[in-house]
Amino acid sequence: MDIAHAKRHENIAEYILYLWQLEDLFRALQFSPEAIYSQLIAPRKELSEKDKSAFLMWYMDLVNLLQEEGKAEKGHLEHTLHLILDLHDLHLQLLKLPAGEHYRQTYARLEPELPRLRAIIGNPGMNDTELCFRALYAAMLYRIKGEGNKSAVTDTLEFISPVIAELAAIHRKVELGELDLFKDEAK
Repeated sequence: MDIAHAKRHENIAEYILYLWQLEDLFRALQFSPEAIYSQLIAPRKELSEKDKSAFLMWYMDLVNLLQEEGKAEKGHLEHTLHLILDLHDLHLQLLKLPAGEHYRQTYARLEPELPRLRAIIGNPGMNDTELCFRALYAAMLYRIKGEGNKSAVTDTLEFISPVIAELAAIHRKVELGELDLFKDEAK
């Protein structure tokens, strides 16, 4: 909750990946409130009992959303998918507007890698932004499993990471009112 809140306001990309990780953790813990509490909350000694209770309620709200959306076994919350669509809309704007000049240069290095990445990840109808997030998440899972050297996805990280990082940074500037896409140039 505190981590998610901070990530949401500081870096939308990290927030999305964090929520995806929580979804998989909840599945691994079979959505059990007791397991979620003992594995994810109880070890956090800095939390008061009141905070621990609030965390459990927030986690269980996410669990309920996963179940309501029919994503108990796989898939991601509509909330994160909508955020990715928002980022993709921003991506499309940056490809056209003067404010996206630097972003277009960064994206141009990734673009030739997208067909190969799409073949690895699957789902040919997926937009480029979601494809990048799915690749980042796959690479994160490979690292967690100790398989960080799998080249199928991880060799494109040097192209994906800068694009998503820049897109998230521009998103933050737009959200804070520090950047007007129609007047300013993104840095």
